[in-house]
Amino acid sequence: MLDHGTAPPVTPQQGATGPKPGLGARLMRRKPVETLVAEGGQGEGGSLRRSLTMWQLTMISIGATLGTGIFVVLGEATPLAGPAVAISFVLAGLTALFSALSYAELAGSIPVSGSSYSYAYATMGELVAWICGWCLVLEYGVSVAAVAVGWGEYLNELLDGTMGVTIPGSISAPIGEGGFVNLPALIVVLLAMAFLMGGAKESARINSIMVGVKIVTLLLFIGIGFMGIKAGNYAPLAPLGVTGISAAAATLFFSYIGFDAASTAGEEAKNPKRDLPRAIMLSLLIVTVLYCLVALVAVGAMPWQDFEGTDAALAQIMKDVTGQSFWGIVLAAGAVVAIASVVFAVLYGQTRILFAMARDGLAPKVLAKVDAKTGAPRANTAIVSVFCGALAAFIPLGQLANATSIGTLFAFALVNVAVIILRYTRPEMNRTFKVMLFPVTPILGFLFCAYMMYNLPGITWLWFGGWMVAGLVFYFVYGLRRSRLATAEK
Repeated sequence: MLDHGTAPPVTPQQGATGPKPGLGARLMRRKPVETLVAEGGQGEGGSLRRSLTMWQLTMISIGATLGTGIFVVLGEATPLAGPAVAISFVLAGLTALFSALSYAELAGSIPVSGSSYSYAYATMGELVAWICGWCLVLEYGVSVAAVAVGWGEYLNELLDGTMGVTIPGSISAPIGEGGFVNLPALIVVLLAMAFLMGGAKESARINSIMVGVKIVTLLLFIGIGFMGIKAGNYAPLAPLGVTGISAAAATLFFSYIGFDAASTAGEEAKNPKRDLPRAIMLSLLIVTVLYCLVALVAVGAMPWQDFEGTDAALAQIMKDVTGQSFWGIVLAAGAVVAIASVVFAVLYGQTRILFAMARDGLAPKVLAKVDAKTGAPRANTAIVSVFCGALAAFIPLGQLANATSIGTLFAFALVNVAVIILRYTRPEMNRTFKVMLFPVTPILGFLFCAYMMYNLPGITWLWFGGWMVAGLVFYFVYGLRRSRLATAEK
C-alpha cells in the first residue's frame, strides 16, 4: 500500500544531471503515468480519503450535469431550434458520448483528481496540460457561476407561489440585466461551500439526496406535461433549419457539462479503476434520456415561440397544463434543489482539479492543502467559492454559459487526442475500459467538439481568446518555473 505521507521518488528522467533543457523541451515535458497514480491523494499537510462508491460517483456526475441545462438553458435554446430542440439535445449528447468514452478509458487507466488536465500531462506535455487545466477552470469554475445565476429564477418562482413575494430585481439580477448584484446566486455558492467543507463522504451523501429529488421532479413534469401535449406544437419541426438545430446544440452542450465530474473524484474513490468508467457512462445515459423526454414534452405542451425570454419554462408549463399554481410551485421547489445540486457537484470538481494542478506546482500551493481532520482541501474550497460567487453575482447567464461550453469542448477535444496518444505510446498499460471502434471513436469525438465550437457565436470566441491569453501569461510567469518537473531538473 502506498504511504501517502511521503512523496514518490523522482524518476531518473526528472533528476538526471546534464545540460539544462531548452524552452521547447520544458514545454513538452511529460509526467509519467506511474508518478501521477503514485501521488494520488497526497496534499500539503494531509491526504484525501478514499470513501466514494460507484453509486456515489454516478450521483456526483448526475448532480454536476442534470440541472440548469434543462431547467433554464432550455428557454434559450428552443427559440433557436423550435420543436427540433429535442434533436439538438441528441446532437449535443452524441458529442458528449464520444468524449465520455475517451474519458472512461483514461479514468480507468489514470484514476487521479486532475481529470483531463492530468491525462494531457501524461501524453502531450506540460504546456498542453496547463492549457487543458485552464479550460477546466473555465468549464467548472465559471459553470458554477452560470448555474447559480439560473437558481435565482426558480427561487423567485417558489417564493411567489408560496408567499406571494419575490426578490427585488436590483438584488436578484446582475449588471446589464436590470440589477446591481445577483444575491441569490452568491448565496447558493456559499451554501455549497459550507457543505463541501465537511469532506467528500459527507458531501456525497447530501448530493445523492438532492439528485434523487431532481430526478423525481423531472419525472413528475414528464407525467403531467404529457397530458398537455398538442400535436400542432410540433409543426413546423425545424423552423430555422439545420443551422438553428446546430446553434441550439452548441448552446445546449452546456447541459452536458459535468458528466466527467466523476473523474475528478479519482483520488477519493474506493475502487477507481473499476468504478470511474462505469459512473461516467451510466450518468451520461441517465441524463440524456431525461433531457430528451423533458424537451419533447415541453415543446409539445407549449408553443416554441413562447420559450423566448423564459428562464422558468417548465414551471410555467406545469401551471398551464393543470390550471393550478400548486404544480408549478412543486416544480419550482424541485428546480431549486436540482440547480443547487449542480452548483454543489461542479464546485467539488473544480476544487479537485485545482488541487491536482497545485500539487504539480502549476498553481499556488495553498490550493493543495488538505485539512487533516476532514480530508478536504478547505482553503481551496473557500478560495474557489468566493471567486465563483463573485462571478455569479455580477455576470449575466448567457455569456457565462457559452464561455463555459467553449472551454469544455476544447478540453474534451484534448481528451480524445490523449486516448489516441496513450494507446500508441503505452499499449501495454492495464485498461479496465477501452474505447470501442478505436481510433474512429476518439477521432469522431474530436471532430464533433470542433464542430460545436465552430457553431458558437463570435463574442464567445473573443471571451475564450482573452481567457487563453491570460492563462498563458500566468503559466509563463508562474508555472513554467515552479512546476515540480521544473524543480526536479535543477
